[in-house]
Amino acid sequence: MRLFDIIAILIGLSAVFSWLNHRFLRLPTAIGLMLIALAMSLAMLLPLPFLDGFERDVQQMLARIDFGDTLLHGMLSFLLFAGALHVNLHDLAKQKWVIGILATASVVGATLLIGGGAYLLFGLLGFQVPFLYCLLFGALISPTDPIAVLGILKSAGAPKSLETKIAGESLFNDGVAVVAFLVLLRIADGGAEPTLAGVLALFAGEAVGGLIVGLAIGSLAYLMLQRVDNYSVEVLITLALATGGYALAEHAHVSAPIAVVIAGLLIGNHGRANAMSERTIEHLDTFWELIDEVLNAVLFVLIGLEVLVLTLTGELLFAGLLAIPLVLAARLVSVGLPIGIMRRFRSFSPGVVAILTWGGLRGGVSVALALSLPDGAYRDALVVVTYVVVVFSILVQGLTLGPLVRRLAGEARREAAGLEAAAPGGAER
Repeated sequence: MRLFDIIAILIGLSAVFSWLNHRFLRLPTAIGLMLIALAMSLAMLLPLPFLDGFERDVQQMLARIDFGDTLLHGMLSFLLFAGALHVNLHDLAKQKWVIGILATASVVGATLLIGGGAYLLFGLLGFQVPFLYCLLFGALISPTDPIAVLGILKSAGAPKSLETKIAGESLFNDGVAVVAFLVLLRIADGGAEPTLAGVLALFAGEAVGGLIVGLAIGSLAYLMLQRVDNYSVEVLITLALATGGYALAEHAHVSAPIAVVIAGLLIGNHGRANAMSERTIEHLDTFWELIDEVLNAVLFVLIGLEVLVLTLTGELLFAGLLAIPLVLAARLVSVGLPIGIMRRFRSFSPGVVAILTWGGLRGGVSVALALSLPDGAYRDALVVVTYVVVVFSILVQGLTLGPLVRRLAGEARREAAGLEAAAPGGAER
């Protein structure tokens, strides 16, 4: 099967599934697409004679796609740049300490908590998974995916500050988690000394290097945009920035996700304000919104289809189910503890810990990192457990997040009304 055939099939399936979701299910796009793709995949696993050939064709197509390589060294550059392009730097600056802590300390804390819990869990179930690989699982399952969450929060009437926290955290924790994963993988492969100083040096080199590269390539693109007023040229410059900047960062052995996020924030704010006409901004936004929608559609269809090539056993599925409360508990602690400390210095929206915990959906990055693990005795176990957590996260958490946000918002309004009524003179008002 040719590459063009694979692309045609994936885009065709994404279009059909999008139509079915919009016409009948009316779920958030990401959730609806994955649900339909997963249902189709599970139907093909049934012993139905007329599906034998179709199932084999889809499995052959998926075998030709390196999911990890496709996402981590291709789609992720577009998705992160598109996301960063539409984040308001002023709103982000107001939440900088919260976002910074959630995207760094919380990710590292969740990695350690999940890694330790997974080591105990796998041991109890009879899987001999080394502690270092359990930490790898913690790193790959820690990043959250804002794609499905932000649409739900807007429709549920969540505060703008909460949307900014989730969007900002998700943009940066992808980069931090990928760096943590790569550092741990390098240690597991014997490419680095497993000392605290060595780990911190690798981590700092990747993260700080990504920041520097992002500022450099973003500034260069900004200077180019200032000297031209042609929307087609300017859109092309941003496209080159997302692709070329990501590739450059990878070849420089620094964090490409962090680099492209920094570049996207720079262009989306300073570039939008000082280097683009209204016409260019309109075309730029339309172009990147379309790129974002198309790639996300393909990504979630791929996640749903991926079940056809997993090595599924009852024991691994059970381990995945037990890992769900572990991941949620680690998210609760890693988010709740720092927010509890920060409450002494600033106010937070009602129910912010509950929403950040339940709204911390896992997505394509986690699946891609799991599939990028080298072949070995532990890979299948980690991939299946990751897939089960991601599917639960998107379908169950994603579909119940809206009611949770609305309930918490209603309680906050009733509480505010009660305080107003209890205030002096409240009964007369």
